[in-house]
Parts: sequence; structure tokens; C-alpha cells
Amino acid sequence: MNSVNSTQLQPELTKLGIRLRRLRHQRNWTLEALAKQTGISEAYLSRLEGGERQPSLSILFTLAGAYNVAISSLFEPEQTAESCVIVRAANAVIQEGQGLLYTPLSSGNRFTSLHPMRVTVTANRQGDHLYQHEGEEWLYVLTGQLQLTIEDEEYFLQPGDAAHFDGRTPHRLSSVGGSDVEIILVACAPPHPLRGSHS
Repeated sequence: MNSVNSTQLQPELTKLGIRLRRLRHQRNWTLEALAKQTGISEAYLSRLEGGERQPSLSILFTLAGAYNVAISSLFEPEQTAESCVIVRAANAVIQEGQGLLYTPLSSGNRFTSLHPMRVTVTANRQGDHLYQHEGEEWLYVLTGQLQLTIEDEEYFLQPGDAAHFDGRTPHRLSSVGGSDVEIILVACAPPHPLRGSHS
């Protein structure tokens, strides 16, 4: 899967910023209040709402949990609830953040507890920062070799392997062997608005 350049991504970042600002205003939250609730800095939240930042999956999990919405709905306008959500392959929109390409596998506002997506961990992903967020994560490796770091432990997963862990535990996804890794990832949001910190 090819990387998404900044020009291609900008319309999606602008749409995301507008959606985030609308959600915050609907709840009458200030940036300061949201920052205290999520542990994300006011400056970062402001740039995110301005379409100037590419958020990591961890940031999206945190904000979706705070607003109690599906991650995919952050990139969509308000919709009425649906009894069944169908996502057509032709309509899939690839997002990019922190060396990950991800495509939501659900949409709309009907279901908010599970956040399924197809993720590509690029071979050239840089950095060693560990991420954490509220809720749980489950993943299944489709292709490639995945290195899953959970705090000080490292696990190497092959196609067909799966992992399930607490999102609050610092973690990181990396590719092994010089090729991209394709996974299916499902995050489960906590049953209440986030109150903890985010690093």
C-alpha cells in the first residue's frame, strides 16, 4: 500500500478538524477542559481542530472515547443512527498518522464501543515512542511480520497470529523484515468518558 502524501491528506485533516471543533462546541467544552480530560495539550488540540496535525491512532482513540463516538465518525458529518453499517471497499478512505496507514471498517454514529480498522504498519516507520489510551486492543496479522512492544516486552507475530492487550499499557507496532505489515485492529472504548492522562 502506497503512502499518502500531505496534499492528498489535507482535505481529510480539514474535515477532521471541523468535526472535532463541532463535537467540542456541542458539549460546551473549552480547549482547556478537553485538555484536562484527555491529557492532550491545548496547543495540540487547537492545531488538530485547525487541520494542521496528523493524529496518531492513540490520539483518535482518546478523542473518540472522550466524545463517545466511533473513530470513523470523526471523519464524517453527523448522520442518523443506522441499524446496520456497511462499508464498501470502494468507499474506503485511507488515513495516515505516525507511520501508520489506517482505514476504518465501520462508519456512522450507530455503534461507538468497537473501532475496527485495517492498518498498515509501514516498513520505514521511525521513532520508538510508546502510545497508550483507554480501552482494549485486539489485532490480527494478515501479512508481514509484526513486532508488538508492550512496555518492556517484545512479541513477534506472523500472519495468522493475534494479540489482545490493555490499551492503557504503553505499546507500539513495528514492522520486521523490511516490508509493510497488514493487520486488522479492533479497539474497544471504555464504557465512560475518559478521565485519565495521555502521554
